[in-house]
Parts: sequence; structure tokens; C-alpha cells
Amino acid sequence: MSPPTLELRGVVKRYGRVAALTEVDFTATAGEVVALVGDNGAGKSTLVKAIAGTHRIDAGRILLDGEPVTIGSPAEASALGIETVYQDLALCDNLDVTANLYLGRERRRRHSPLLDREAMQAHAAAVVADLAAHLPDLDKPVSALSGGQRQAIAVSRAALWGSRIVLLDEPTAALGVAQTAMVYDLIRRLRDRGLAVVVISHNMADVFAVADRITVLRLGRNAGEFRPGHDTTDDVVAAITGSRS
Repeated sequence: MSPPTLELRGVVKRYGRVAALTEVDFTATAGEVVALVGDNGAGKSTLVKAIAGTHRIDAGRILLDGEPVTIGSPAEASALGIETVYQDLALCDNLDVTANLYLGRERRRRHSPLLDREAMQAHAAAVVADLAAHLPDLDKPVSALSGGQRQAIAVSRAALWGSRIVLLDEPTAALGVAQTAMVYDLIRRLRDRGLAVVVISHNMADVFAVADRITVLRLGRNAGEFRPGHDTTDDVVAAITGSRS
């Protein structure tokens, strides 16, 4: 069998004397949605930041396709094909859809300081169409969009750069039913394109709607692996709270 796209083995992260992660193992495979769940303080955010290059691990290994890698910054994570969509989305309300999709990675015309707006729009339109993201005119300012459309922009931006692994932090927070369904569809499309998708969520309905596998952290340690269709919400909640027999 091929190794997982992403694998963490025995990862340890400390903040002074506080152990945020202790010997944590985690995997994500191409064409799979993995949900990472746990109570507040379980270590989810720390694990995501380690994968995203925001925090360096103190011990353990991170592997891509079975090969050890060091991720020392978000730029290094991006270079390895890892993109993160945080809960705040990091969008600029005063810019339009295309400008937000290319934020920090703008294309310029050859031998000119001017932006190549046409090339950016063409590429952006192709990715948005491939993901079937329900976005309006790409010239529309982000300030005029709904919460679901804003989330779609952030997800599309993560997929725009040939990403292999996409981390989504609470992707349906504060969204309505229709907007949540739209985000579910985007997540499935990322999976169907062969990406490894990691969803961090407190919402069990979200988790069971989109995840192929569920990893539970509790107090900075692994607390169980579950599969929707085989395990129940009660099984996962019991692992989160520590009440499993």
C-alpha cells in the first residue's frame, strides 16, 4: 500500500512546562476527508499549526508520502502543497473575488510591474468552475458576499495553487443551512479531486456529513479513530469527553 499523503508520528509540542501534544499520531490520505475533533484544549489547533508551519514541533516526525519533512513556516508548508483555511478566512473586504484568490501571489505581466489581471481571472474562473463553487462575478467585492460565498472563496484559494493537503478550521461556523450545504459540497469536491482534506470542527453534524474518518484528541493525546457509518455520534462524544468504557 502507498503511504499516507500526510503522516505525523509521535508528535510532541510543549509551551514551557505545558504539553499541548503528547506522542500524537495522525494521518490523512489523498481522496479522503479526515475530521479532527476534540474539546477545547484538546490540542486540535496546535496540531493544525504544526502541519501549517506556524509552530515547530518539539519531537516526533512529519512525513509526506512516507518521506520525513521539516515544516518551519507557512511558506514552507505552502511549498509542500499544504494550504490552511482558518476560521477568519483572511479575506480583504475591499478587494474583489479575483484579487482575494491571488492575494500575496499576484501575477504580473512579462517585463512589467503591472498585474496580469486577465491571466488571473482566467485561471481563477477555471478553478472556481472545476469546484462548482457558487460565486458571483469575479469582479464583485468580497464585502458584498454572503458567509457561504466568502468561505467558498477561501476554499477555492486553497485549491488554486496545486495543493495536495487542505486544512479547514471550523468551515461552517456561523453559516445557515443552505450555505453549510454549499461548503459540504466544496469539501467533497476537494476530496474527489484527490486532495487530502482535514476538517477541524466541534459540530458533529458537520463531521458525520463529510468525513470518511474521524480522529479524536483529548488532553493533547490520541483518544480514538472512528468511521461514520460504522461508529455513532455517541461513540465519538464519549471519546471526546473521556467517558468511553
